[in-house]
Amino acid sequence: MAISNMSSGEVGSGRQPEQVTPAVRLDTGVQNILPMCPRHRRSNTTNKRKRDDKGIQDCETALDSELIHDSRPSSPQNSIESKNGPAQDKEPYDDEEPIDMISPDGIIESNWDEVYYNFDDMSLKEELLRGIYGYGFEKPSAIQQRAIMPCVKGHDVIAQAQSGTGKTATFSIAILQAIDTSIRECQALILAPTRELATQIQKVVLALGEYLKAQCHACIGGTNVREDVRKLDMGCHVVVGTPGRVYDMINREVLHTNSIRVFVLDEADEMLSRGFKDQIHDVFMMLPRDVQVILLSATMPADVLEVSKYFMRNPVRILVKRDELTLEGIKQFYVNVEKEEWKLGTLCDLYDTLSITQSVIFCNTRRKVDMLTEQMTLKNFTVSSMHGDMDQRERELIMKQFRTGSSRVLITTDLLARGIDVQQVSLVINYDLPSNRENYIHRIGRSGRFGRKGAAINFVTENDRRSLLDIEHFYNTRIEEMPANVADLI
Repeated sequence: MAISNMSSGEVGSGRQPEQVTPAVRLDTGVQNILPMCPRHRRSNTTNKRKRDDKGIQDCETALDSELIHDSRPSSPQNSIESKNGPAQDKEPYDDEEPIDMISPDGIIESNWDEVYYNFDDMSLKEELLRGIYGYGFEKPSAIQQRAIMPCVKGHDVIAQAQSGTGKTATFSIAILQAIDTSIRECQALILAPTRELATQIQKVVLALGEYLKAQCHACIGGTNVREDVRKLDMGCHVVVGTPGRVYDMINREVLHTNSIRVFVLDEADEMLSRGFKDQIHDVFMMLPRDVQVILLSATMPADVLEVSKYFMRNPVRILVKRDELTLEGIKQFYVNVEKEEWKLGTLCDLYDTLSITQSVIFCNTRRKVDMLTEQMTLKNFTVSSMHGDMDQRERELIMKQFRTGSSRVLITTDLLARGIDVQQVSLVINYDLPSNRENYIHRIGRSGRFGRKGAAINFVTENDRRSLLDIEHFYNTRIEEMPANVADLI
């Protein structure tokens, strides 16, 4: 999904640039992915935080010359005061800690081993516990057992787990524990890569926070700006949204950031990809200096970990090895389809053979989604489709129909690959293998949600064989050829 780049529109704070220590050379391979300046570059204005233009210019110049200034605060006197009072300095980066969080063999390391096997052991608010159990949770999932408490304790956190394991509830519970619902101000900000994911997060926060009377608003593109302004003026405790709309609301001085305690980047790998980095930076520079930062995703490439170093302080890392990412309970198959034009017939044969509750079919382009929808409809299959060219109302209607079961087959692009929880989905078909191998796990994670059984079937042409092998190697898994008795296995 495309989100338009927002121009910053900032004004200088009028302060003199801070003194910096001599520049330190970075690896030239890293400097290309680091547009973000350290959090101490942020300055304060009367109503909101705006970038110190001179400081940013200095930082960009340093990056262009493959240098970045190490201007970390040398003493508490360098702290910048927020509207909430003096910012409490987090413990500075540990200079003795190795810069790499990844071992030479590509295994991502964790640095947190506390585990809480029951929600009752987490000392959560009574009203929050009622919301958790009312939502249907009985015991915390693996990621919830490890990630909720460091978030609650105020640590910066990088958390990684498979799709469908409860990552959204992890940070939602931590946020609801942290906020004071007697104060009608935004105390937590969540950014998500798509409108659909932002809306899904809003629903989870509202459901878990029902007995706390927590208010959560979704600021997303494609909706009425006046409605956003009205809701934000009324006051809400949590705001979730896409980067462009959230930045716009901050820039209009409608979304006030001075009380924000927690900043969450959901699906951090996509959020910090080139298309979102600048927007994330613009939003981040307007937050209080001592804000807690939480990043979550099913995949966590090395560049995300490197970038995160520049706006997180000694983060707790709760990460899984890449070879543990393939989802348990999801059977994975491939079907040899020699030519592209044979895919349609293969797909129709599958639907004639299998008894499917609900399924998602992924294509790589919007044009192919429209084409396949038309061809399936002509063959008397009832299908619906969704992609980024559709307006927000149409997309919401289609998702509602799919969630309620009135639509059983949804054809889509990677717009739906991340974070959409439709628990009845039992089958995912990759009509096209994903062009980005890291999207594979996000796609197949649409089936088998929260431990339910599911299946993923990949259509593979002669030209796709190398991509399939690459996916198997990347996740250290094996995708079997679909057997003749596949109906008995799904």
